[in-house]
Formats: sequence, C-alpha cells, structure tokens
Amino acid sequence: MTDTAPFLSFVIPVLNEVGRLPTLLTELRWAFPDAELIVVDGGSTDESVAIALPLADAVLLSAPGRAHQMNLGGACAKGRWLAFLHADTQPLFDQQALLPLLGGDVHWGFCRIALQGRSTGLAMVSYFMNLRSAMTSVATGDQLLFVRRELFEELNGFGEMPLMEDVDVCKRLRREAEGGALNLQVVSSGRRWDEQGLWRTIVRMWALRLAYWLGVSPHRLWSHYYGKHAVPATNQDN
Repeated sequence: MTDTAPFLSFVIPVLNEVGRLPTLLTELRWAFPDAELIVVDGGSTDESVAIALPLADAVLLSAPGRAHQMNLGGACAKGRWLAFLHADTQPLFDQQALLPLLGGDVHWGFCRIALQGRSTGLAMVSYFMNLRSAMTSVATGDQLLFVRRELFEELNGFGEMPLMEDVDVCKRLRREAEGGALNLQVVSSGRRWDEQGLWRTIVRMWALRLAYWLGVSPHRLWSHYYGKHAVPATNQDN
C-alpha cells in the first residue's frame, strides 16, 4: 500500500445488471471522484462486463457467488477503506459527507436504507430494517458496508457461504472493533418485495434469519430460498 493509494475502494459484485450499472457507476464517479471503482462479475450472460469496462477502474471476472466475488474485489482493491455495494443500491451522499465519519475509533459501518418500488409497505419495511440493524449492529448487504482494509484482512473477509454472508461478517466485525450504523442513507431496489409479495417476503426473510440463528446451515437455507431445482449453491443471484 503506497501513500498514493485511494482512501476508498467500492467493490460491486454483479450478475446480469446491465440495466443498473451505467447509472450506478456514473453517479459514483461524480459523487466520489477520488474513490476506486471495482466491478466483480460472477458470470453475467448480458452485457454487464462490456458496460462496466469504460466506467470502472477495474472489472474482475469471478466464479459466481456474492461472497466469493466480494472477497476477490477486496483482495484486489487499493483503498484504505473498502465499501461493498450491491448493484441495486445507490448512496444518497457524497465523498464530502462520508469522509468525516470514517475516522477516529470507527473501523466499520453501514448505512440506513430506503427501499423503493411499487409496494406501498416498503417504507415500513425500511423502518424496521433500520431499527433492527441499529439495535444489533447487523446489517443486510443492501446497506453498503464500509470496512477498514486491515480489519477486513484480519477477518479473512466474507465467509464463503451462499447466503447470510452479510449477517455473518457483521457479527464477526462487531466482536472485533468499534462500528455500526452511520448517519448516512442509501436507496435500494424493492424488487424482491414487488415480485414475491410484501408480506410473503417479510415472513420469508424473518424465517430465514431465525433458522440461521438456530444453526441451520447457509447451504440448506440457500436451497430453501432459491428452490430445490435452482443451480448449485455457489451460483446465487446478486
């Protein structure tokens, strides 16, 4: 790591996100002009890679699996801070607002979320997601996770699991260092709730979290979440 290394590297795992990448990468470049932008593609069959190449600082080709993709991006990133951003999430702040919050005793953190979509109950879902994450210091991947590089390396990154990698890493982070909810907000797609139904998705997500807390393996949870006829557990959707 040299003195010219960027303060922040965004690591963006993608799978067939051609419709979202141009806007996301363009807005990130404008709002965070000094940050490094890394896209990690997990085997897209659309034009995601071609779209990302002129807009990102690096485009990496990875085996599928969000945890694996983010670990690869984190290993290749040059920034002192790593920001793990889903392709359907957009920060509602810029570099000037972020930098003062990433200092002192803070070693990791995440943002408040506002879900957007057709479902009328998404504001309620967002409220309870933010309340839960603030109380537990456990965030979802949609909430844009910031981690100091040294801490991320000490923890050996995300666990190589097909589901719940965000919950797992937050639990390990909170045991090791000061961090948690930051006074920043992101907006994220509510497409899961729109497509699968608001209440059905709420019940399903809480059931998955409860099962994980009770010790059910992420691989079994993945099979339940994506269905027994889905592709192998290393190939989860982003």
